Amino acid sequence: MNLASYIDHTILKPQATRADIEKLCQEALKYKFASVCINPKHVRYAAELLEGSSVNVCTVIGFPLGANKSEVKAMEARIAMEEGAREIDMVIDIGAAKEHDFSRVKEDICKVKAEVDRNHVLKVIIETCLLTDEEKVEVCKVCKEAGADFVKTSTGFSTGGATAEDVALMFKTVRPELKVKASGGIRTRADAEKMIEAGASRLGTSAGIAITEG
Repeated sequence: MNLASYIDHTILKPQATRADIEKLCQEALKYKFASVCINPKHVRYAAELLEGSSVNVCTVIGFPLGANKSEVKAMEARIAMEEGAREIDMVIDIGAAKEHDFSRVKEDICKVKAEVDRNHVLKVIIETCLLTDEEKVEVCKVCKEAGADFVKTSTGFSTGGATAEDVALMFKTVRPELKVKASGGIRTRADAEKMIEAGASRLGTSAGIAITEG
C-alpha cells in the first residue's frame, strides 16, 4: 500500500516558522505526499515552494473552533485559494450541531462552498469527539447536501482525534458521493492502515514520515 499518497503532511502549531514550512514542503516533495496542510498565513509561501509539483497546498478555515462567522470563513477560503491553496479544510459551526440546528450548519458550509469551485477540494471538519453518533450522521448528511468533497473527523486541537469507528460511521453515511479524511492522533503505520480499512481516503498527520517508513 502506498501510504504516502493518502497523507496530508501537516503542521498547524501556532509557533510554526517559515523554516518549518520549508522543511515540511521539502519532505512532502521527497515522499510524494498528497498535500501539505498548513495555517492560512503560510499558504502563499508553500505554494511558491511547491509550484509545478504534484503536492497540493491544503489550508484550514475557521480553525480550530469553527466559531467564526460564515462570512469570515468564506473570505478566508477565497483569499487562501487566491494565494495558491488547492484544498480547503473548514470547521463546522459545532455549537449549531450541538443545538441540532442542522440548517445553520448547512448554511455555514454552503457559504464556504460558494467560494470553492470544482477545481478545488472542500473538506469539512465535524470534530467527532464533540458529537454523538446521531449528530455525526446528521452533520455528514448536511455535508453531502452542501456539496462538500470530504468529511473530516477532527482538528487535532480538541478532546480527541480520529477513531476507526467514527471513520466507518462517516464512510457508511457519505459514500459514494463524499470521501472521508481521518485526522488527529494518527502516528503509526498500524494507525494509518486501520483508518484506511475503515474507509478513509485521506489521512491528516504530522507523523507522515514515520508512517511511510514504518
